[in-house]
Amino acid sequence: MATASRRRRLSLSLMFLIPGLSLSSWVTRTPDVRDELGASTAEMGLILFGLSVGSTIGIVSSGALVARMGTRPVIGGGTVLIALGVAGVGTGALASSAALVTAGLFVFGLGGGSGEVALNVEGAEVERLLGRSVMTTLHGFFSLGTVLGASLGMLATAVGFPVQWHLIIMSGVALALFLASFGDVPGGVGMRAPGAVEADEETGSEGAATGRPLWKDTRLLLIGAVVLAMALAEGAATDWLPLLMVDGHDLDAALGSLVYVGFATAMTVGRFCGGFFIDRFGRYLVIRTSAISAALGLVVVIFVDHPVAAGAAVLFWGLGASLGFPVAISAAGDSGPNPTARVSLVAMIAYGAFLVGPPGLGLLGDHYGLRSAMIAVLALVATAIFLAPAVGERRPAVADVRNDPKNPKAAPEPADETAAADRDR
Repeated sequence: MATASRRRRLSLSLMFLIPGLSLSSWVTRTPDVRDELGASTAEMGLILFGLSVGSTIGIVSSGALVARMGTRPVIGGGTVLIALGVAGVGTGALASSAALVTAGLFVFGLGGGSGEVALNVEGAEVERLLGRSVMTTLHGFFSLGTVLGASLGMLATAVGFPVQWHLIIMSGVALALFLASFGDVPGGVGMRAPGAVEADEETGSEGAATGRPLWKDTRLLLIGAVVLAMALAEGAATDWLPLLMVDGHDLDAALGSLVYVGFATAMTVGRFCGGFFIDRFGRYLVIRTSAISAALGLVVVIFVDHPVAAGAAVLFWGLGASLGFPVAISAAGDSGPNPTARVSLVAMIAYGAFLVGPPGLGLLGDHYGLRSAMIAVLALVATAIFLAPAVGERRPAVADVRNDPKNPKAAPEPADETAAADRDR
């Protein structure tokens, strides 16, 4: 049992790592792709729109797919699409075709968006069974993937390795990791009875438990607003940070990629350490502190005309943005009945940031410069400081209550989450 449990968690961690590795491989080479295409900042914003549209379609459809088939096939299909999308971007760069790059980003976004919800539903289930914060650690593997991918991208940029072959090779690496880890991802998680699915589709409710539409749940919408702001803070860096440092602070392409590596590293550290702080201080305080850190980093990057200070401030930006998405997803998952639908809704709101952000910031940047465009991101992050109480505190899991020595119904804690699932049944 314990061995199966460890393999399950390792597999899920690697499945989180793959999209981070793939995404940062593309992000660090955006200046090179732009040069291959001869695209302006506004045109790059429209090209990135393909990623946003694909992500949104994936995120909108993922909840229903998980409810019908479970997380396993959705995670698998999404990961394969991510790898194919990276290869498509590389092929588009090879052909100097903006249309092919846009199509590749669309496929990438479709896979990432659909797999994102399924991965988070799976992660929320593991967190529920363990009764402690693990979502931030799982997202930490995503960030670790971005660090690895960004480091390789920076090296490839520095030595002048062709961007098209770099991306095609990374596509193969993603597929290899997928084949090595997917076999231990369990099936059946997130599936619901056909009658329950039909009822939700007809009523738009969260299920028979309350019959209340999710979009009328004020707390859930406030959680969505927090994740919208924090996801935009993360997404703005993912989409634009290398170009922001190159065009806004006069760094060369290799140093621009190095700054993004610093951002990704800060994200990784924040996520791997986040579980400790959440369990110790609670979600509300952690989210408020994170938003303040991200806002501080953005202020320096936007208003301080010094590349070293801006590069250092990116670390505060990354630390602040690191916990927004995973903490909000965790809060949504235990905010009421039907966690799959709740995670799907909040994730869909978050992807609104990825839909509006890239083209919007690109258009603003074309008119006012990328540094000035980031003021919009700063304004939204500032609102998250005041909305932080919406995430509440982590609700004790069933395992926590049963293992409370003051509870007469307390039972010994199982060795792993697999045993916990057996006990709950």
